Amino acid sequence: MQKPAPSDFPVHELIRERWSPRAFADKPVPQDALRSIFEAARWAPSSSNEQPWAYLVATRDDQDSFARMLSVLVEFNAHWARSAPVLAIAVAKLTFAKNDAPNRNALYDTGAATALLSVEATARGLAVHQMAGFDPEKARQVFGIPAGWEPIAALAIGYPGDPASLPAPLKDREMAPRTRKPIAEFVMAGHWGHTAPFATK
Repeated sequence: MQKPAPSDFPVHELIRERWSPRAFADKPVPQDALRSIFEAARWAPSSSNEQPWAYLVATRDDQDSFARMLSVLVEFNAHWARSAPVLAIAVAKLTFAKNDAPNRNALYDTGAATALLSVEATARGLAVHQMAGFDPEKARQVFGIPAGWEPIAALAIGYPGDPASLPAPLKDREMAPRTRKPIAEFVMAGHWGHTAPFATK
């Protein structure tokens, strides 16, 4: 299923096509595709080229690791995410490697890496659904995430599936129109709350 964004202004096709389904096809993701989407994350920009991101990844063919990954998701997400062939957790290193000083951009940079991962996935016919609904402390315990690293998001990765495979409330959300705030609400100039002149139609 495709669900292109109804953009107000022209954007690249990959941005229009990227979305976050909950229905995934029963189809494994080839290893070369996984390598490429994480290669895209590798080339994200970061403060001082620190590259503070790491990803824990579990594919469904590794049943033990996949079950442990599912166990850290909140029940609502675990219910649908079990159909995805790949689950992951994005983790950020909170300090700079060179001097152990706090890296205030670590979460921002890890988000940028995951955004590029998602665009590369879209280019390959894959979808990525990012989730805040997981237990970071349980993830830390289950996967041995060391101190100084923060689990910040879970990801379900796979080929989009049939919305009819979802229970009614989720199916309705899957089929609902995509919406976003207009850029005039968040692009400002001169002073906070003043819409940038170019941001209005």
